[in-house]
Amino acid sequence: MVEGWGEDGLRALRGALHAQDGAALLAALRRGPVREVLQLAGDGVAGVAAQGLPGAAEMAALFLGALQERGFRGDEELADRLRAATGDAAIPLLRPLAVDLEMLAMLLEGDPAEPGGRIGLSTGECWPAFTDGLGPRPEAEEDDDPERWLYVSALGSRAGYRDMELFIEEAEDTALADRLRIAIGGRGAFRRFKDVLAGDARSWSRYHRFCDERQRGRARAWLAEQGYCPRITFFVEPGSGSCPPGTV
Repeated sequence: MVEGWGEDGLRALRGALHAQDGAALLAALRRGPVREVLQLAGDGVAGVAAQGLPGAAEMAALFLGALQERGFRGDEELADRLRAATGDAAIPLLRPLAVDLEMLAMLLEGDPAEPGGRIGLSTGECWPAFTDGLGPRPEAEEDDDPERWLYVSALGSRAGYRDMELFIEEAEDTALADRLRIAIGGRGAFRRFKDVLAGDARSWSRYHRFCDERQRGRARAWLAEQGYCPRITFFVEPGSGSCPPGTV
């Protein structure tokens, strides 16, 4: 593995996930340390492992080891899915839902003074409580139907503040860590923290990957508590010796 994720590597990884291309995903994951993209790419790795794509079982084992070592919230739920995909455990009794964990995290970590939002159970689409400018709103008469919607309460920024604290604890640059520790004291902590990081492009990028992983993990854990897991479909090339394409 290389030392860190460059922009080209991340673009290739996200592109493979968006295209649901299993072979491209495994190739992209060799371009950076998997510890930084476990929640981002874990469902895709589970998908290609379940289909038996060559190299997928080894990648799943690498992900499992990194998840067990890291231990963020949501990592155990993802580890369970990877174990099931490789046949090492029973499939968790969770209903697949085509939800974007990044969008769900935005709903969960919104202002608790606001109503939060909801997820369409047929589509997985996340709807903030106020959707002005975000496209057509679902029909009002369907708002209270629990068969159609999973409701999401906003939990606020406390978890995000903890992300900053943990990032500081892991910072290798002690001078930067000292400046960041001062920045998060008192009101305006998030703005000051980002202002300090803005002067260090490498740390800025690493912080965003760190936060993305933790936010996705929290969203995954919340979803599991509601009885759901993210659904993802991956494809493999015909003749690769794997199972037919399918949904995981």
